[in-house]
Amino acid sequence: MLELWTEFFQDLQNVRGRSQNTVKAYRHDLELYVEYKKSNQGIKGFYPYMKKKKLSDRSQARAISSLRTYFKFIEDRGVPAPELRELRLPKVQTKLPEVLSHEDYKKLFDACVVDDTNRTQRNKLTLMMLFGLGCRVSELIQLNIHDFNETQSWLTVMGKGNKQRVVPLTENLRTELKAYLETVRPDLIKDTTYSILINDRGNRPSRVDIWRWLSSWSKRAGFSEPIGPHQFRHGCATALLESGADLRSIQMLLGHSSLQTTQIYTTVTAKKLVETVEEHHPLSKLKDI
Repeated sequence: MLELWTEFFQDLQNVRGRSQNTVKAYRHDLELYVEYKKSNQGIKGFYPYMKKKKLSDRSQARAISSLRTYFKFIEDRGVPAPELRELRLPKVQTKLPEVLSHEDYKKLFDACVVDDTNRTQRNKLTLMMLFGLGCRVSELIQLNIHDFNETQSWLTVMGKGNKQRVVPLTENLRTELKAYLETVRPDLIKDTTYSILINDRGNRPSRVDIWRWLSSWSKRAGFSEPIGPHQFRHGCATALLESGADLRSIQMLLGHSSLQTTQIYTTVTAKKLVETVEEHHPLSKLKDI
C-alpha cells in the first residue's frame, strides 16, 4: 500500500470536494500502480505495463495524472516522491464531442409523444431541459422544485464537487417548466419527493431512466444509434457558440472548472465552418484552375 493512502483519499473527498466517481477512479489508478510495483521498480516501466493491460490512451493519461496528484500530495506532507519528476503525460488525441443538431432534436421531440398526455409533457420537458440547460444527466435527475426561481427565471444546478451554479432559462423553457410543475407533476407523483422530473413509477428518475427514455425515442425517430444525454450538452454549447456567445459565459453555463475544457467547442464550430465553405463556396465547385 502507498504512503498516506487513507489521508490522500480523505483529502480528495472532504477537502477538494471530488465526487464519489472521481475518487473511485483515483483509487482504481493507484491500485493499478500498486499492482505494478509488486514485481517492478522503475516508474518508466509503468507505461508499457499499462499498454499490456490494454488501457486506452485516455485511461493511461488519467492514471498518470492520478499518480502525479498523489505524489504532489505526499511531497507537500514531507514524504519524498522522486517518481514525480519522471512522470510524463502521454499525448492523447482529442476526440471531438458528438453534437446533437437542431434537426435531430426536433425529430426526438416529435418521437417522445406517447398516449398519456402527462407523460408526453414530462418527456418534452426532459428534452427541453437537457438541450436548454446543457446540464449533465446526473445534474438533471437531482433538480428539485425549490431549485426553480420563477421570478428570476433560473435554475440552481448542483454540479461536480457539490459546486452550485445558476443557469438562466429561456422564456419558453420557463413557461413550460411552470406549467409542468402546476398541472402535470402533481398527477405523476406517487411518493414524497422534491424532484422536478418524475419517472413512470412516480418518483425521482435515475440515470438509467433517462438513458432508457432517450433510447426509446431515438429508435422511434429512426436513429441507428441511441442519442446519449451528453450530446445535448455538447449541442447546447455549440449552438450558443455559433450564435455569438463568448467562451467564458459557456464555461459558466456548463460548469467547467477550466476554460480549456470549453475551448474544444471552438474546434467543433471551426470544423463545421470548413464543411460549410467546402459545400457552398464557388471555388469548391471548380475542378481545374
